[in-house]
Amino acid sequence: MNQSEFDILVLLANSHENEKPTQRFIAQELGISLGAANKALTTLRDRGYVEDLFITEAGRAALEPYRVDNAIIMAAGLSSRFAPISYERPKGVLRVRDEVLIERQIRQLQEAGIRDITVVVGYKKEEFFYLEDKFGVRIVVNEEYASRNNNSTLHKVRDLLGNTYICSSDDYFTKNPFRPFEFAGYYASVYEEGETDEYCMIAKGWDKRIVEVHPEGGRDAWTMLGHVYWDRRFSEAFTALLDRIYDESDTAPKLWEDIYAEHIKELPPLVLRPYDKDIIWEFDSLDELREFDPDFIDNVNSSIMDNICQVLGCAKGDIRSIIPIKQGLTNLSFRFDVDGKTYVYRHPGAGTDEIINREAETFSQDVARRLGIDDTFIYEDAAEGWKLSAFITDCEPFDYHNDDHLRRSMEIARTLHQSGERSPWDFDVYQKAVEIVDMLGPQPFEDFNELGQMAAELYDDVMADGVEPCLCHNDFYEPNFLVRGDEMHLIDWEYSAMSDYASDLGTFVCCSDYDVDDALRAFAFYFGREPTPAEARHCLAYVGISAYYWFVWALYKDASGEPVGEWLYLWYRAAKKFGRVAVDLYREAALG
Repeated sequence: MNQSEFDILVLLANSHENEKPTQRFIAQELGISLGAANKALTTLRDRGYVEDLFITEAGRAALEPYRVDNAIIMAAGLSSRFAPISYERPKGVLRVRDEVLIERQIRQLQEAGIRDITVVVGYKKEEFFYLEDKFGVRIVVNEEYASRNNNSTLHKVRDLLGNTYICSSDDYFTKNPFRPFEFAGYYASVYEEGETDEYCMIAKGWDKRIVEVHPEGGRDAWTMLGHVYWDRRFSEAFTALLDRIYDESDTAPKLWEDIYAEHIKELPPLVLRPYDKDIIWEFDSLDELREFDPDFIDNVNSSIMDNICQVLGCAKGDIRSIIPIKQGLTNLSFRFDVDGKTYVYRHPGAGTDEIINREAETFSQDVARRLGIDDTFIYEDAAEGWKLSAFITDCEPFDYHNDDHLRRSMEIARTLHQSGERSPWDFDVYQKAVEIVDMLGPQPFEDFNELGQMAAELYDDVMADGVEPCLCHNDFYEPNFLVRGDEMHLIDWEYSAMSDYASDLGTFVCCSDYDVDDALRAFAFYFGREPTPAEARHCLAYVGISAYYWFVWALYKDASGEPVGEWLYLWYRAAKKFGRVAVDLYREAALG
């Protein structure tokens, strides 16, 4: 059966018994010539599938292999580009044009006769549970949503894949795109004129078979947008491929579309299904959704936007040009404009309440503003942990190997440490590490206990030095310095409290690519002279202790579903390297 014959059978199958279509109507409805329609109808009659322009039982049986088995709706991800709304609620449960996005899509699937629907959830999964009772869908929880891309969602439901629609919970279709039968696997597509950063496809042949996918975007191209249909042949091949590569280290961050693009020549073909631009809508940002539904912003329930409005005295509609900021290991942040000025909103990340004292942070932020160390600070809520700051434009990256940057950062540290300001709270980096280790429980890898014993020995040594605590930043490293010309701001005071001054120097070094000589050079900038042997070993010991803290902190983040990537290994190596040097120096000093 070819495409035209299939389309005619589907059209006749959906016709009412008392509505006999004409050949001209069939040709117009399917967008084919009258001659092509007559030829296809002749073939269908010869096969016994059509009689007097009505579908026969044999025709209905011939359609069965093409029947859609089910649908998978992917709803596990955070959708971080849709800040700030997605920080509070999954995008799929937002109400757009007075309908909940995922509910509208479920109804459209059911209207097309698709009753077997599975919703795969992860981030704020409880927001989707009600769909099971309301619509009779199946809920599947993807526990890997934070550590892997959407390939984990499809792997989770691989046993359900056959003739299957693959959908995203946040798509909006102005016209129902779903059908009870599909001829071949396809990816929905919309043509974009000009530059686009969407995934672009190249298709060839009368059937628009996809031969290339360009994840980097393109120009004047057909883009991947909307739903996908996998026929049984494609599902079996892709599932086998995903099983084979799932545990490879570079698979986790990939979209399933990336895997498809890389292996397109070894997979059964998908075709490009074109749609008019006004049918498929994906909202990658709040501004895009606002254009589609102008009433959305005024009706949306968002405490984040309410916070901004309260502090800046603006309306929700005044909040524009929202852009997520990916940098940062602890929180979710985004920048935005109000009345021509740019700001940053910091939203506390998952699990941070257990390890961060927001009252201490707020106290230190006020101190930093008074000292001129952080002129960006506007407001922080000490109870909830959200913060509002001015956004500094045209910043250059902080460079550990730029002497001017190094000098100014060490001057900031001295200003803070010598300010005489005393916080009601303290932050003992080693004791904090011990608290995290207690939360983690036993760790199976070989030298974890060895690292802990070395950190404990160093802690005894530095405590014996008798250094008076002072107000410290305790997160004193490259991403927290904003550099613009002669300005330098030290931001993000989450860990700030009373501590040993060397805690800041230790964090600064253990987050860099410094060797021991580089570290000693940085200490010289801090003291304004060469450090004494006692100062040098004290500061080097704190590099080892700080690295140990950040290493176990990274393990904790991993356990919380928010892995920090290469930082974990960086801190592990720094804890060992600097810890061993400092232990030797203290032992040498003890021997005289």
